[in-house]
Amino acid sequence: MTKANSTAEQRPYHHGDLHRAIVSAALEVLSESQSTEFSLRELARRAGVSHNAPYKHFADKRELLAAVSAVGFERLAKRMTDATQDLFSPRERLAAMARAYVRDGVSNPALYRLMFGGYLTGQDNGRPAIERDAAEKMRALMVDAISEGALGLSIPNIAQNERKIDGAILILWSQIHGLTLLLVDRLVGPSENTDELSESVLQGMLDGLANRIPTIPAGAWIGPPVPE
Repeated sequence: MTKANSTAEQRPYHHGDLHRAIVSAALEVLSESQSTEFSLRELARRAGVSHNAPYKHFADKRELLAAVSAVGFERLAKRMTDATQDLFSPRERLAAMARAYVRDGVSNPALYRLMFGGYLTGQDNGRPAIERDAAEKMRALMVDAISEGALGLSIPNIAQNERKIDGAILILWSQIHGLTLLLVDRLVGPSENTDELSESVLQGMLDGLANRIPTIPAGAWIGPPVPE
């Protein structure tokens, strides 16, 4: 008996759960194969539904992968939140969130590349709304820590500080995104020491930001832009 058939028999989904069933199946295949080269028909077979069933919820594969990416962002935000439990120092919270970010990317590179790569970027440079909304929750966690003094001083989250906060996020994101990809591509290692490597990079970065927080140029944006 194949794994797909076994999985389907164990999970008799009802129509109301179909959306969740297909997304869950996609997450499983993505984790196992580390590739987005799968079909909706394959996911339907794994979920134990008819091959046309996915099209009741997803117009095409891109729409499905947008939902998968959104779940990835939701899970990442939860892991970042969980990592800050019982931590009262804003700097410690920000460092813990960054370590969780790197660890999450290294644990599932294909999902990470889907979330932060260009696959879902449209011709207008925009990203799917479902993904943007989920990503914004993750960004808000970092903004809160920065606003509360993670970089050595409180930066109230108000309009006049927006470019400074975005500048800090740009530096932070550039560092942890770069480190994540270096670890994933085995240009830095070993991956078993992800936390230690992250900590070394992060503390140096946070010390630098405590001395100078850059302000992004007017008109620049951090994160996927909203299509016009």
